[in-house]
Parts: sequence; C-alpha cells; structure tokens
Amino acid sequence: MRPLKYRLMLENAFRFFRGTCHLFYEDLSTAYGFPAGPLGWICGDLHLENFGSYRSDNDQVYFDLNDFDEAILAPVTWEVVRLVTSIFVGFESLGIEQRRAEKMAKLFLKSYAAALATGKADYIEAAMARGIISDFLTGVAKRKQRIILAKKANLRKRRVQIVTDNPKHFKLKRTTKQALMEHVTAWLKVDEHSPYNYKVVDGVFRLAGTGSVGIERYAFLLKSLNETGYKYILLDMKEAAPSSLSPYITTPQPSWRSEGDRVISAQRRMQNRCPALLSTSIFREKSFIMQEMQPTKDSINFRLLRDRYRDMYWVIDSMAMLTASAQLRSSGQDGSATTDELKKFGLTEGWQEAVLQYAVRYSLVVKEYYEAFAEDVRRDGLADEAAEIEEVGKVAV
Repeated sequence: MRPLKYRLMLENAFRFFRGTCHLFYEDLSTAYGFPAGPLGWICGDLHLENFGSYRSDNDQVYFDLNDFDEAILAPVTWEVVRLVTSIFVGFESLGIEQRRAEKMAKLFLKSYAAALATGKADYIEAAMARGIISDFLTGVAKRKQRIILAKKANLRKRRVQIVTDNPKHFKLKRTTKQALMEHVTAWLKVDEHSPYNYKVVDGVFRLAGTGSVGIERYAFLLKSLNETGYKYILLDMKEAAPSSLSPYITTPQPSWRSEGDRVISAQRRMQNRCPALLSTSIFREKSFIMQEMQPTKDSINFRLLRDRYRDMYWVIDSMAMLTASAQLRSSGQDGSATTDELKKFGLTEGWQEAVLQYAVRYSLVVKEYYEAFAEDVRRDGLADEAAEIEEVGKVAV
C-alpha cells in the first residue's frame, strides 16, 4: 500500500498535506508562541475536504465534519490552524490566487470566533442550507442507494458479488475472506447498531482516502432477508489506528475501550447527527469502525467555486460555524472547556492574527516538504512501482 499512498500524495501539495497529518502536529507542538486556546474535542485532521454530506441515522442528509480518525482532546486552536493552513495550501494547488486565500482564511477565523461567542451549536441540513451548499445537499439527497451499488457490485442473480475491476477494490485471500465474513456475520447478530436481518454475501479489501491508505479497510455486500426495504447495502469496515496527534499531546485522555471507541465517541459528541450503522468491532485484536457506505457522502469541489465568490463565501462561513458548533456541542465532556469558556475565547482578541500568520508561514513549509517528498519518490521509483501494482491490480491481500 505504501507505493500507492505515495503516488496519491504526489498529485499536489494539498494531497500531500492531507496525507501527512503527523508532520503538521509534530511541527506545531514545538512552535514558539503559538496561542494554545482552551481544550476541546477536535477531529484532528480538519481540512477543506473533511466536510461533506451524509445520510444520518434519522434518514436526513446533513453537511458537517465527517472524518474523526485522529479525534482527540486538544487545544481548539490546533483544529483551527490546520483548517486555515489547508485554505492556503489547497487554494494554491487549485490555482486560486493568494489574496483570495487570505480573504477566506480571515473570514473563517472571524466566523468561527463569532459562532463560539454565541455559545449555541448549530447545524446544516437541506432545508436550512444557503447558496451552493443548499444546491449540493438537495442534489445528493436525491441519489439512491442503487447508484453506489451499481458502481461497486454485480447483483446478477447467479453471481452476486462486489466488483474487483474497480481500482479501489482488491481480492482477499480465501482464508482471510472467510474469517472476515464470519466476523461480520457474528457482528450482525449482536451489535445494536447493525442492520436488522441481513446476511454477508461478499467482501473485498478497500482502498480509500489519502491518510488512511495503508491501514486495513474492507467493504462487504449485505443482502436483506426481508421482503421490504433495500435488498442490498454496502458496509465499510475500517481499522482504527491511534491518533497521529497522541505523541504531541500532554493532556490526559479518557481511557477508551479501543481506538474505534475513541473515534466514534468523539464523532457522536461533535456531529449533530451521526451516519447510519455507526459502530465498532474487534477483529484479530484490531479495532475497526463499522458504518454503511453511502452515495451521499461527498465533499465540496472548490475548483468549481474558483470564480464564484459568493458561493465560496457561504461555504467557508458554514465550515467555520460547523467547526465552532462541534466544539460547543462537545463542551464540558471529559476535560473539554465549558461553553462559557469557549464563548469567552471567541470574544478574545489577538489569537486570530497569530493563527493566521502561522498558517501563512506553514503553508510555505508544506510546499518545501512536498517538493522534497516528490523528488525522493521519483528518484526511488515508487510512483512507477505503484503503477505496476495498479496494473497487476487484483493481487489477493
């Protein structure tokens, strides 16, 4: 998986930034004079593409933070500065001028502070969304489960299976596949969040994301044994690794039952509503996150917003509100600052400019790291090795 991950990160500096969360926090932890801010629950890897839409457990579509793999109790400014840095790195990778990035970064900081100062967590659903987010949610809400099934599975009666000519799917060795299917079958019977009356039909190794490439991740096709409802659904089973921030955080953390428990506990605290089937399981002494794969989980394409200032304004403003709301929603839990403390911080002056200046400087560091990384990958032929793996492709994992 490493050559494949490196090939993805070679795409541009923003993709590299997404795949190197640990480098960002290693540097931030030793930054002199950076404003700490109050402690809060943070998703840990907040950037422009870690907001998106999804169908929740109440069957409504929401736009919210949607990746909590690195979630941890940490200074709230750590979350904010990663997002602001992603604006500078991401906009440059998309060919959006520096002045526009600076305006959007200032807007995010201003809107985030204002949302904190209200002390009230808010959320976005289709009925209350503005601008491009409204169009986005309205469109994705109309998508049906059959769309994702048609792309990822063959549902012909004689050969029902997940397709492995998909570049993100890899065949599993027979013994591994059997063990996994038995594990999911047992999980379906005992977990309160699992879908009722389904059986496992097929399973593959799944490649997805950037930072998570290299961990164990599987997709399973489940068939309903009922006469009504969806006949098939796809289940995502993703290994939960320790947070990349943990080596750089001195704040005592709760004693979680597993890494998966840490991830979904933070997610349930921070999101207004969680995705369907969100749960955990333990397979071969490793912790996994279980949730339904959905056709409605998307991210905003900023390339399309390059010349649409008003739409870009609404998106960044909404992201700031959602970031503050996630911290307010999870306030006063296991060591996080209270709502009153977060409100006070939102009204405090000085820290916004310090965060902005750090993000501007660090975006140049990311560029230097990316150029050195790209040179090493090309020199060592890892991109070519990745291409060979993809061409041979369906080697059993």
